[in-house]
Amino acid sequence: MAVEKSYTRLGLFIVIAIVVVLATGLLFVQRMRSREVIELVTYTQENVTGLDISSPVRYRGVAVGRVSNLQVEPGGRTIEIDFEMFTDRLTNVGANVTNLRELASAGAFERMRAQVVSNPVTGEAYLFLDMPENPPPPMTLGFTPSRPYVPSMPTPIAEIRDRLPEVLERVEATLQVLREIVVRMPDSLDRADRFFTNVERIFRESELPALSADSRKFFSTTTAQMEAIASNLDGLVGDEGTLSKFAEEARAAISAADLPASGRATREAMDQASLAAEDLRRSLPAIRESLGQLRELTRQLQEQPESVVHGTRQAGATPK
Repeated sequence: MAVEKSYTRLGLFIVIAIVVVLATGLLFVQRMRSREVIELVTYTQENVTGLDISSPVRYRGVAVGRVSNLQVEPGGRTIEIDFEMFTDRLTNVGANVTNLRELASAGAFERMRAQVVSNPVTGEAYLFLDMPENPPPPMTLGFTPSRPYVPSMPTPIAEIRDRLPEVLERVEATLQVLREIVVRMPDSLDRADRFFTNVERIFRESELPALSADSRKFFSTTTAQMEAIASNLDGLVGDEGTLSKFAEEARAAISAADLPASGRATREAMDQASLAAEDLRRSLPAIRESLGQLRELTRQLQEQPESVVHGTRQAGATPK
């Protein structure tokens, strides 16, 4: 009797447990059927490994729906992903459900993009929704979608795969340029070696010390001659010069002789001589300036004889 009572209690417990499980399942199924959703679709030509029916749909990481169906288009290249966004969930997260319904009624979302995101550790995937500032252009479809269409955007791996041929082409072009530079380098080094050899030969053949000595001697002689010329000009046309004294004496003699005709000719000659003396007097500053410049050039050549070839050395620079 005790054993039969135990079996009876066990059977009753199992029946009750099955009823509770079935009731809970029916409750969830009924709730899912009665839950308001916005049905959407997207298409992709990328790998959707890990994505399955009931996989979550997330808007910037927030769960807002689930994947309802997956199928391959007849062409075999495009995957159709049907998904649903729960209106009650959208309301809870603060989304504008009315605006989303209007966009869905229009048949397309211009700025919204969908992307399949996989977890390499668990192997699971979810559908990621976003509204980027500069969304990529939508994929061209050869048919009309059966639901409001959300264009897909490529994953970072797909972008890298698409750009890889262009990157490899640029790398190949860069390597080709480097090869040409390496091939031309020996010729460039040879030309540089010949250039510096010629420069060294020019310096060696120019006999710079002798040239500097001759230049110093020339400028010293020229300076002395210019000083002598300036001194002679001062003695000739200066205030106490010979020409001035001669003009004064000639004027005095003409005044004493009182010869009108001769006096006019003599006065004209003396005026011309005075004008010539005045011109020479005006030329003296320019001659003195030229003499000063020659003195400076002579001093520079004495201190820096290499300036004839290399130019004047800057202040503070040490001679090589």
